[in-house]
Amino acid sequence: MAKQISEMLKGTLDGIVLAILADRPAYGYEITSQLRDHGFSDIVEGTIYALLVRIEQRGFVDVAKVPSEKGPPRKVYTLNAKGREYLDEFWTTWSFLSERIEELRNTSSHLDGEGK
Repeated sequence: MAKQISEMLKGTLDGIVLAILADRPAYGYEITSQLRDHGFSDIVEGTIYALLVRIEQRGFVDVAKVPSEKGPPRKVYTLNAKGREYLDEFWTTWSFLSERIEELRNTSSHLDGEGK
């Protein structure tokens, strides 16, 4: 199951991270921690940092360097209007796909019950 989850996350992780940023600005480690708190325990920080670079390049977030108590300044990511638009489209697409998948699952379960 872990391999399937990893493969499915590849197409949805951008939206998941943007959903986290919709609540409040955060830096990379905070985002990784929130993902882990939500059950995404296998996601490594390196994956999130690469994703943050990608969504910054796509213009979905604004970035500010904030002084850190320890070490160099932290990059804090804030969802911007373009990112909110992408997130809205993500949720619309997610709803469409999840409804279709659930329909297929229910149809398949129904057919399995008939001895097929």
